[in-house]
Amino acid sequence: MRTLWLSLLLSVALAVVSGQSLAGETRATQILGRFEHANQWRDHVMIAAHRAGSMQAGKTLFAENSLAAVEASIAIGAEIVEVDVRRSKDGAFVIMHDSWLDRTTTCNGEVDSFTLAELKKCRLVIEGTGAVTNETVSTLREMLLTTKDRILINLDNKLEVTDLPGMIAVARDLGMAGQVIVKENLWNRRRIDATRAALTQAGGGFQFMPILADDAVHDTAFAAEVAKAFGPRAIELINWQAGAETLTANGGQLFSTRMRAVAIRGDWHLWADTYAIVNKPGGFLAGGRGDELAVAASLPREAWGFWVDRGATIIQTDEPKAAIEWLAANGYRVPYATDKTAEPAHTASIN
Repeated sequence: MRTLWLSLLLSVALAVVSGQSLAGETRATQILGRFEHANQWRDHVMIAAHRAGSMQAGKTLFAENSLAAVEASIAIGAEIVEVDVRRSKDGAFVIMHDSWLDRTTTCNGEVDSFTLAELKKCRLVIEGTGAVTNETVSTLREMLLTTKDRILINLDNKLEVTDLPGMIAVARDLGMAGQVIVKENLWNRRRIDATRAALTQAGGGFQFMPILADDAVHDTAFAAEVAKAFGPRAIELINWQAGAETLTANGGQLFSTRMRAVAIRGDWHLWADTYAIVNKPGGFLAGGRGDELAVAASLPREAWGFWVDRGATIIQTDEPKAAIEWLAANGYRVPYATDKTAEPAHTASIN
């Protein structure tokens, strides 16, 4: 009897400790767990908000790469925000997609011709409406502090691969290197070696995601070589060789049955891009099956659903809210432990 009572007490204690541990986990920690264990979470599709997630229903609501956009992406349940990193004239890492300021701020000229103090006078503008916000150009440090423990952050390096160690150093100083995903385009052995040298200099404790585009990478052999070299938890696959003139019927050479097998053996995610590129056909990175097809044409199954059917477990999109709602309504989202009781998704406009 004593043994039975001791066993019961031990079970209760373990349950309490486990509950406290789970309750103490940050949202970022829970997301990272799914990111690092792709094979355990292939029934859940993660969403990466492109340029921090500025759009909803085809309309730009926030300035791109803004702290306000990050807050909105966190609020709707996105797992990752993608932002772009450049340098100021005096060497500070700043968040800006274009090499110039004209399109997205009240200033004009090249980013690297402005000091950080000067960039802090440039207010972000909401593209499309032209509305001027109260937010100025963010530093990498400010962006990282906004995402810390709340969401993973994907840094799109608009500089040289040799700048990666400096970016990681900023994150490490904030105690959040593990919440950062850096990525680089890879297309040959020389590029692999250069990237590996930079990552070695950066030290460990962060996530690296290779990018493979089908104009340079034509089969799974190179993906397997990349996976062996870096042990990534995700690989971003770009389908743009067809130019999106017609809808891809099979996902192209990178989203093949063999690629999915390689991903499963390596326990990494297939990352698809459905966001738009300026002056290119809709879905240019996704064989025509992008956000425009999902939202403007009200055919989300032919866009997001198509890529999920071909093994994508992370989708980078300009429409994170609509994508999450559709995925949840169709059984492709598994709630997190810290999620509040979800209200029914409103998907009448995106059947």
